[in-house]
Amino acid sequence: MRNSTLTKSKLVRAAYLGSSVLALGISAPAFAQVEEIVVTAQKVEENVQDVPIAITAVSGDTLTASGTTSLENLSQLVPSVTFRKGTTNANSAVVLRGVGTISFSIAAEPSVSTVVDGVVLSRSGQAFADLVEIERLEVLRGPQGTLFGKNASAGLINVVSKGGTDTLEGEFTAEGFEGGEYRGRATISGPVAESLTFRANAFYGTYKGNITNVFGGQNNKINGYEHIGFRGLLDFDNGPARIKIIADYYEADDDCCGEITGVSRGSGLNAELNLPLGVTQGENQRYVNHNLVTQSLDSQFGITVNADFDVFTNHTFSAIYGYRNWNNEELREGDFLPRAIVGTPELHDRGFVETDQSSLELRLASDQSKAFKYQVGAFYWKSENTQDFTRNVITCSTSTLPVDPRTGARPCNLTDTVNTLFPTATSRSLVDIENYAVFGQATYDFTDRIGLTVGMRWTHDSIDYAHRRAPGVNRTNGVPTTGAGISGAPAGGTIASGGNGTVLSTGSSTNSNFSGKAVLTVKPTDDVMLYGSYTRGYKGPAFNVFFNHTAPTNSVPINEETSDSFEAGIKSQFADNRVQVNASVFQVTYDGFQANNFVLLNGAVVTNLTNAGQVRSTGFELDALANPVEGLDLFGSVAYADAKVRRFNPNPLTNAPDARNGTKLPLAPSWSWNVGAAYETPFNMFGTDAKVYLRTSFNHVGKQFSDLGESGPIDSYGLWNASIGYSDAEDNWRLTFIMRNITDESYVLLNTSAGQRLHIPRDADRYMGASLRFRL
Repeated sequence: MRNSTLTKSKLVRAAYLGSSVLALGISAPAFAQVEEIVVTAQKVEENVQDVPIAITAVSGDTLTASGTTSLENLSQLVPSVTFRKGTTNANSAVVLRGVGTISFSIAAEPSVSTVVDGVVLSRSGQAFADLVEIERLEVLRGPQGTLFGKNASAGLINVVSKGGTDTLEGEFTAEGFEGGEYRGRATISGPVAESLTFRANAFYGTYKGNITNVFGGQNNKINGYEHIGFRGLLDFDNGPARIKIIADYYEADDDCCGEITGVSRGSGLNAELNLPLGVTQGENQRYVNHNLVTQSLDSQFGITVNADFDVFTNHTFSAIYGYRNWNNEELREGDFLPRAIVGTPELHDRGFVETDQSSLELRLASDQSKAFKYQVGAFYWKSENTQDFTRNVITCSTSTLPVDPRTGARPCNLTDTVNTLFPTATSRSLVDIENYAVFGQATYDFTDRIGLTVGMRWTHDSIDYAHRRAPGVNRTNGVPTTGAGISGAPAGGTIASGGNGTVLSTGSSTNSNFSGKAVLTVKPTDDVMLYGSYTRGYKGPAFNVFFNHTAPTNSVPINEETSDSFEAGIKSQFADNRVQVNASVFQVTYDGFQANNFVLLNGAVVTNLTNAGQVRSTGFELDALANPVEGLDLFGSVAYADAKVRRFNPNPLTNAPDARNGTKLPLAPSWSWNVGAAYETPFNMFGTDAKVYLRTSFNHVGKQFSDLGESGPIDSYGLWNASIGYSDAEDNWRLTFIMRNITDESYVLLNTSAGQRLHIPRDADRYMGASLRFRL
């Protein structure tokens, strides 16, 4: 492990750079204030300091300056967020306060919702497109079911895009980084006619990858990407009516994410891998030997109509319609070896997922400046999901080929269809999910200092599925054959086990629920707000619909997941609004927590979604901003979460307590924090006015685990990033030099099979780059 702990020297270096920035600011003007950020965390525009929710709002400029290009590296700005990187986007997930849904089932939804321009995304994988032309990003921690409802039992990420402009504006940015990474984006906006403006942008990015595949002596880079996207917006605003129409398209061709082998798999398999530096490199491994390159191919498009109308003198009627289509195709290397050998099979997967969703929300809001204010609404949402999945295995217990003298292994003879078997199976899953709800929230300010907010939502969910899969067969002759991760039972299950004996399994489930909240706010001064809240969260029922789904075990509905949250917080500004400190303490208990159980099927790990029981997350968060002098921003955040299994469901046969009781939830570090500084100041060089920009930040993530039962430990790590930029006085052009992971600290995002499968992210190595931006 290159740097396993945060050493004193790293803290000294981070503090030194931060103090250097501070020193540069001493001669600057003495007056500054924390910038006010307006958010829509409660579906209406409010100053973030007036919202009694644990919320972090990040501006689009901050996302760009910090190099946050997707939700994958959001944790570097918001420490309560962690991210599960799967082999494809379809298997990735966001975790908040140590809680999130990790599932391969297309009939399960996330616990952390992502909302883009008012539209709730159906699946976590849809949320990992590039963050381009973002006005702001809001992270709402804790259950948000009253106003947002769908998929928000643990929290919500609200993404708001930039709108049109009244004057013609344009921007072009080109970026290049070590390792063959290049990105470009262009935007133009301006007026079309009276009251009508537009915005259009396009972006492209490509990266070779950070892992070298030595298969066949090729030394090809993998775990890279190629992304392209377009977005267009029409923005109408004549005062009483405000309408935005947004259309977007995104495509990703990623040869990602191939997992490296970091520990010994035995002398024979180590020799088969034949990695340049050996196998036992742990998180410092940067080589694989795979005969199939894992790929994730995404495409999605959507249309959003967001309309607000002033009605009844002092009310606003809002309507949000959204349609989105998402396709994900995955090619997955499942044995992580260059070939099949006697005793160790080859396992390759190919899957395709399509999600078609549409939604409509109608909402009426009263005048929010009054002592009594309210909003009521109705919501409808539907998604149609399809998954096709094929697993191909090559296995042999003996072979007519000779032993390889270098490795000591005997390869399977692929032309010998007697001793070599080719098990295969294909599944097709159809899942329809429908949700409708009515909701309301009201606030009454008893005085200028004391207010009470109550809200309630009634939700009805229905889910239907049909899953078809025949037992495994040998590809060469169609004879029934099992293999690694290939079942000999049909999807409908055998009659002896209580199934229907057919290749088809079907099921449906419905559920209705009341969720809500109550919040008391007290403002002892104009700049300080205290709040205490109780919130009831909800996530709808699910089914365990995945490749190896077999009735009757997997056809049992997964019940709803509910959460009860108690939270108290403070939002404050002082020193003439130069310092802002927000803090919260919380305890959230989840009942019927929907989680994955990992089991073996013919030697391969497969997953089973289940109502795991009760889990609880307890902790606190603190966010601080300071502008001691003009041009200097100091920022820091800390998050502590004790997220554990309180009571895993007991063994159904013996009723014995589960060994996972009291263990930490996956991807739930106890401590995470960041600290940093940004400074900009004008200066004159050779008689020309210009500006300089400095930014540095350090992000620490504590020790965590990859899966339930505290398996797959991930060591703590810290990342130090910095940049320096130079522009003309009007900032019409800017050149920025960037260095990421200055201390070159290697780390992993996911540890599966006790180190045999590690995911190494791009930022696990130090690299440098530059960005050049022009504005009209």
